[in-house]
Amino acid sequence: MSKLDDVLTKCKDQMTKQGIEIDETLLTNIAKALGPSIYNADSLVVATGDEGEMQTVKNWITKKLGVEAGADMDACLERCTEKIGKSNTQKLRPVFYYIVTKDLGKESVFA
Repeated sequence: MSKLDDVLTKCKDQMTKQGIEIDETLLTNIAKALGPSIYNADSLVVATGDEGEMQTVKNWITKKLGVEAGADMDACLERCTEKIGKSNTQKLRPVFYYIVTKDLGKESVFA
């Protein structure tokens, strides 16, 4: 099993536990777009309580999804944090970005 497969398995497990429908192609494409950062234990996880981390997420949304920062993005991030679980301390980055992508209707970016 490759490193990517290992990460995707963890992501699918988290999504299943949270009741999130899995589009495997979308999840795989998002994980690949994140590059080698997903193979580092620290950068694999999104710390939604950390302002610097959330700025990194916002930058990714702007760069990859073409959505400008503002109230709509902030509301999206709040919805996504709720969906993955506020108390979940292991918010896997590919899963979080998958939820954001779906919430914003930007799946076509990864087609």
